[in-house]
Amino acid sequence: MAKFKIKTGDLVQVITGKNKGEQGKVLRVITETSRVVVEGVNVVTKHKRANAQGEAGGLVKSEAPIHISNVMLVDPETGKPTRVGYRTETVERNGKQKSVRVRVSKSTGKDL
Repeated sequence: MAKFKIKTGDLVQVITGKNKGEQGKVLRVITETSRVVVEGVNVVTKHKRANAQGEAGGLVKSEAPIHISNVMLVDPETGKPTRVGYRTETVERNGKQKSVRVRVSKSTGKDL
């Protein structure tokens, strides 16, 4: 299973494709296919049939997944897309020293 630098809840910007330049929050990361679902990006319309339980049919709009390589994390300070690096910090928990990886913006050096 691949590890990604983008997590659920991150603010990302689409860097290529028909939705280029749009920003949105990551709703879901699909690790098996290397795709993400971004709020308000790549919205598709599906035709839904009415069923016997009384649910009405019609057109349903929903976000479709896009490849993770087509999005970049947005730096909260500048509001522009940035690459992601890591820095290890030593944190004390329950009296023990533990090293933790922290995501860092490559452009500003601030924590993400």
